[in-house]
Amino acid sequence: MKRDLITHTKEFRHFHFCCGLGGGKKGFNKARPQVGNMAATLRCIGGIDNDPAAIRDFDRAGPGRPGTVMDLFTRAQYTAFHGKEPPAGWREATAADIRRAAGNESPNIVFISSPCKGASGLLSESLSKTAKYQALNELTLRCIWLMAEAWADDPVDLIVFENVPRLATRGRHLLDQINQLLQQFGYAVAETTHDCGELGGLAQSRKRFLLVARHMEKVPPFLYEPEKKRLRAVGDVLGRMPFPGDAAGGPMHRIPRLQWKTWVRLAFVEAGSDWRSLNKLAVENGHLSDYLIVPEYRSGYMGVQEWDGTSGTVAGRSTPTNGAFSIADPRHFGPDKHSNECRIGPWDEPAKVVSSAHSTGQCVADPRYSNNGDYGQLGVRAWDKPTGTITGQRSPIQGGFSVADPRPPGGPLFSKYAVTPWDKRTGTVIGGDDQGAYAVADPRSSTGFEGAGKYLVTPFESPAGTVIAGSTTGQGAFCVADPRTIHRQKGDAYLTGGHYGVLDWDGQSGAVSASAGYDNGRWSVADPRIDQVPALPALNQKTVAMIRALDGTWHRPFTTLELAALQSLINPNEHWSMDPQTQREIDAYKAATGMVLCLDGSNDSAHRERIGNAVPPDAAEAIGEVMGTTLLLASAGETFMLSAMSIWVQPVAIAIAASQGSTL
Repeated sequence: MKRDLITHTKEFRHFHFCCGLGGGKKGFNKARPQVGNMAATLRCIGGIDNDPAAIRDFDRAGPGRPGTVMDLFTRAQYTAFHGKEPPAGWREATAADIRRAAGNESPNIVFISSPCKGASGLLSESLSKTAKYQALNELTLRCIWLMAEAWADDPVDLIVFENVPRLATRGRHLLDQINQLLQQFGYAVAETTHDCGELGGLAQSRKRFLLVARHMEKVPPFLYEPEKKRLRAVGDVLGRMPFPGDAAGGPMHRIPRLQWKTWVRLAFVEAGSDWRSLNKLAVENGHLSDYLIVPEYRSGYMGVQEWDGTSGTVAGRSTPTNGAFSIADPRHFGPDKHSNECRIGPWDEPAKVVSSAHSTGQCVADPRYSNNGDYGQLGVRAWDKPTGTITGQRSPIQGGFSVADPRPPGGPLFSKYAVTPWDKRTGTVIGGDDQGAYAVADPRSSTGFEGAGKYLVTPFESPAGTVIAGSTTGQGAFCVADPRTIHRQKGDAYLTGGHYGVLDWDGQSGAVSASAGYDNGRWSVADPRIDQVPALPALNQKTVAMIRALDGTWHRPFTTLELAALQSLINPNEHWSMDPQTQREIDAYKAATGMVLCLDGSNDSAHRERIGNAVPPDAAEAIGEVMGTTLLLASAGETFMLSAMSIWVQPVAIAIAASQGSTL
């Protein structure tokens, strides 16, 4: 039925024990149950948890009364769990405290998600039986008792209690007591195991133990199970999020730093499998015998061209390691030449037959090599002498591949600042300066005047001319040929700046300035690591590594934000879009509302723990829908609704025909 046909709207209130970061609150707030022309909204009247950070997250999970930090342990349970007496000022919670946490309102629905660590399969059976974890498990019964006592005069209409499936076995004695207690307060109870992923249409399978109860006097209609949905693929959710490490994902979207050996193990675990995939690997002396882990080089590294294919562009440095500059030559190897391929003959033994087919067997181990310059490194050939053999290596530092060229520069490209001989013709006089007939070698230069001594330079051992007042004209004692080599000491004006200075690797730097640059101080370093081969990290070194697995993918852990998305705590479509205009609108809304993708605090481990403990909001929404529907029927005086869905809370075996006062 369309929403515009709704004529009656009711409000139902929900309250949460052990509320955590508020996943149940968020889901219940989204629920919009409807029956005929009646609809309902669900309002949160509070929640209780002993973790202050979780309560701060709870308050940000949606509208409603703020949560309350409260320890629900009895004194004996506190002592058993913590191993010490409570601090001064601590007291046990009472029914009155519960009512105050709810703003002295009575809830229609109570959601209880007590700690499950004591019943988790991740905890060994023997450890779960210790006093510490038994005290933690007893919080389940403690929450039910406090709830029943707090609203004994106005019983809660519907109760949902969720925990791990193993509670049905490890906590059987507690569940029996809970059933008896609820029946004494007039409730019909059902224990089921459901997959929250199917209830909320999540990308995770999250099987949980659910205990649901309805007050038979206040809620005559049966409580039906939520409709099951198809589980989604992980990629459906993660594919709509930025890549891990992208700033758009915020601080919770970082790849965890794992030990190197953990990254290697993850790379060899088959997708869809677990650690048991590692049993298929062959290991010898602690090393993989069938696989190597190598850096992923750029495209074309060590490339080999096909014989009948075409080569790419030939670069200035065409070596095997910087492109596809090798060839699969079919002419080279043959069945009759294998013994002589890539052979190096000893210096003191005779050579094999010299052939013309190839050269890979015509090598010798020459012991005469030395590094004292015998091979003409940086050699300069005389102009009138022959050069040596031209080899494939023809750079100046690899042999005598330079020449002392006596030819003076000439021609139009080399006439810059040319000086014309006195007895030669001048070049063409042009308009541009510093070119053409600009200077002449004038033999008439002397100490005379009238231009003969223009720009005169006085020898160092000769007397100077007359010092005159107008020395700017180039006359008088104006210049001197000073033979003394310039000698600046540390502290002279320019040298103190350290321009183009290079520091020793084991030296110290000066004070770093705001304009530090390679050309205005000692801001370069002689780094000796240039030839070091990058080594693999140590086994226990924590790092972020991208290893391409055998299936061509990156086997990596989920980021904290991705775990939140799998739990439906965030909807990627509300934060990111491929459409630029939509993304701008999302960014503007987030800036206006202050919405951030981060939980309280900066401890990533605490974030992941609270996310894992949370009830998926989409699953809670599905539960809220069916509970709201049942409450709408009860408020309208209906006692039955025909539905194809299974009845959640009913007398076993006698189904609809059972008396509403029957017990399970």
